[in-house]
Amino acid sequence: MGFPQHATRHPKPNNLKLMLLEIVSPEGHLYKGNVTSVTVPGLDGEFQLLNHHANIVSVLANGNVKVGVSDYKTNADFSARFTRSDKDQKFLLPIKAGTLEMKDNKITILVD
Repeated sequence: MGFPQHATRHPKPNNLKLMLLEIVSPEGHLYKGNVTSVTVPGLDGEFQLLNHHANIVSVLANGNVKVGVSDYKTNADFSARFTRSDKDQKFLLPIKAGTLEMKDNKITILVD
């Protein structure tokens, strides 16, 4: 006997290596879009999230959220909060504190 035709199917690989990022503050949605990387200031130091990172929940410290994105578009009301780092082609958002959740290739960051 063979295996049933509906047996385990493997998902197609994501060649774009993009994740969905949403950054929210008490003032509103600062950013929502696809990104290639996110580096955040954790309590024990900076760490980076890339495509298909393991699920994680973390508290964030004072520092910069660094967003790697090829086509940067943010809410016009909040664009002044972001700066561009030409050194490493990332956009920076200074934060005082926050929390981060990454699940199923979606990153949600709540910031103060």
